[in-house]
Amino acid sequence: MVKAIRMREAGGPEVMEYIDVDLGEPGAGEVLVRHKACGLNFIDVYFRTGLYPQPLPGGLGMEAAGIVEAVGPGVTHVQAGDRVAYAGRPTGAYAEARIMPADNLVRLPEGIDFETAAAMMLQGLTVEYLFNRTFALQGGETILLHAAAGGVGLIACQWARAIGVTVIGTVGSDEKGELAKAHGCTHVINYNTENFVQRVREITDGKGVPVVYDSIGKDTFIGSLDCLSPLGMMVSFGNASGPVPPFSLGELASRGSLFITRPSLMSYTAKRDDLEQMAAHLFSMVQGGKVKIDIHQRYALSDVAQAHRDLEARKTTGSSILIP
Repeated sequence: MVKAIRMREAGGPEVMEYIDVDLGEPGAGEVLVRHKACGLNFIDVYFRTGLYPQPLPGGLGMEAAGIVEAVGPGVTHVQAGDRVAYAGRPTGAYAEARIMPADNLVRLPEGIDFETAAAMMLQGLTVEYLFNRTFALQGGETILLHAAAGGVGLIACQWARAIGVTVIGTVGSDEKGELAKAHGCTHVINYNTENFVQRVREITDGKGVPVVYDSIGKDTFIGSLDCLSPLGMMVSFGNASGPVPPFSLGELASRGSLFITRPSLMSYTAKRDDLEQMAAHLFSMVQGGKVKIDIHQRYALSDVAQAHRDLEARKTTGSSILIP
């Protein structure tokens, strides 16, 4: 038996139960992973509240790092004793151990510890696809990044600095602004005291930006469109303030034939080759010192309800992890 978080119904943090689970043995194509650290991400809130539906009762959590304890028939790319990490479905990472599809796992290189891996896989792979696959940055661009002091934001600011991209970042407080600046954000906008659309136009001499990376959703959507230059790309990859409401495609035409996409990590990592390439790129950025993973919050797995409350109240910065 192992301890794991399960929920019988969608709802608030109180629906998460810390219970004993019997795992059994891994089947064909599966592995048993003993977790050393589990990641905490806002997407977990979406699953908990039911914004993203899943079969119930079920687990929560999208990323973790640990050691392979057993492999099922047909598994060849990892073996018992390997240090591994993962990010993506199926949910269930909030656990001391779990059985999961082997194809989701990547082996950890030396020099990257379990806590760092658990804190960076989902957020770091997200930055990798946003910057290299959704809208491929070449260097020299000026971009708008919302939530610049969050887990994705701090990784993105460092990554952008490393490739010669100027970041205009929005934050919710002056303290978060200083944190974003320290990680490579060139222009910081406190959206509680400034109009971010006006400031972006001022910073870009009225031209706007070629791409907006927006994980906030409802509260920033129209403003983000107003920050784009003609033929610009709106990348809406999260819903921290709630889902984007229905809108007319005319909103894109009237602002200069804009493009819009709603990507997800799972689509970009669906092919094993792509996952391995993306992970290798992320690992090289971290091992090379270009991106440092800042773990600002650590919670015991049993304290996951408080972790979710802090996350939803926007009290967290950088990355957060759960310790089984």
